Amino acid sequence: MARIAGVELPKEKRIDIALTYLYGVGRANVVPILKQANIDAARRTHTLSDEEVSRIAKAVEKTCPVEGDLRQIVAQNIKRLKEIGSYKGTRHTRGLPVRGQRTKSNARTKRGKRQTVGALKKLDRVKLDITKPLEEKK
Repeated sequence: MARIAGVELPKEKRIDIALTYLYGVGRANVVPILKQANIDAARRTHTLSDEEVSRIAKAVEKTCPVEGDLRQIVAQNIKRLKEIGSYKGTRHTRGLPVRGQRTKSNARTKRGKRQTVGALKKLDRVKLDITKPLEEKK
């Protein structure tokens, strides 16, 4: 059972793929980590010994910040952008795309469900006309 930086690595996957389950470790970072730990990338995670897992953990620690440390660094960077009032900071504050994507027709994941503004459909207008006299009588 391989556990690195507080994350349980999948047993049946190759070690080069399994390491990408760590936040901050991608396919490009895996190659130098495994070279430093002197482990073949084609090996499966469940075949590694405890000593090999500890070598990988040390190599990950030396190479790049991962998991909690990296999340903290990213959060601090975003907080700094907000404090200095930069354009990117205000986009983060408003919950809109930061890197120049269009928002008129896309960005649904950031902006949420569509809300119609302006024109009403004919049925909706009829429903509003029916409910208005009831409210005025009260």
